[in-house]
Amino acid sequence: MERYSKVEIEDSKSERRLRLRSLNNNLSSDDQEPFMGIKVRRNASRHRDYKGDYLDVHSYPFLIKLLNKQGDKHVLFADKVLKFTGSGKIKRCILMITDFAMYIVDTEVGALKRRIAIAAVEKFCLSEFSDNFFALIIPTEYDLLMASTRKTEIVTILSEAIKNTSDFELEVVFSNR
Repeated sequence: MERYSKVEIEDSKSERRLRLRSLNNNLSSDDQEPFMGIKVRRNASRHRDYKGDYLDVHSYPFLIKLLNKQGDKHVLFADKVLKFTGSGKIKRCILMITDFAMYIVDTEVGALKRRIAIAAVEKFCLSEFSDNFFALIIPTEYDLLMASTRKTEIVTILSEAIKNTSDFELEVVFSNR
């Protein structure tokens, strides 16, 4: 899929036409990880430094209490995301990923809505477009459809956590279906 960076308008006496300039697609395979050159990437996401904890979880006592109650201490990722419900509603919530589980926390009431064991996640589904949507396929429970501007970081951290805690790797699927 050819992508373009700028539209130039050329005027000549007889016709007016558009010329599209191609983006630089000479990227190494290291720049495309974990997307293996399959997904169209936004330029801003290519060389972004990963911070992990964008919420500063340790400054929220209710999040620390929640993690301690569940037995988790090390937060790999924490940020606000959009969650799409089965009824089609959009809810803003907190997504936290630790060594052993993912947490969905309701931001309105500050309550744990869902805890998903890392080992229960089977697939991470992404479209081939440069959008913010992703789906987590969890065969033993219901699936999650979410949106985040940091999905590159989420898939990287989640795949590393699964690799470190179990014998299998996270399957990352790219599809526009």
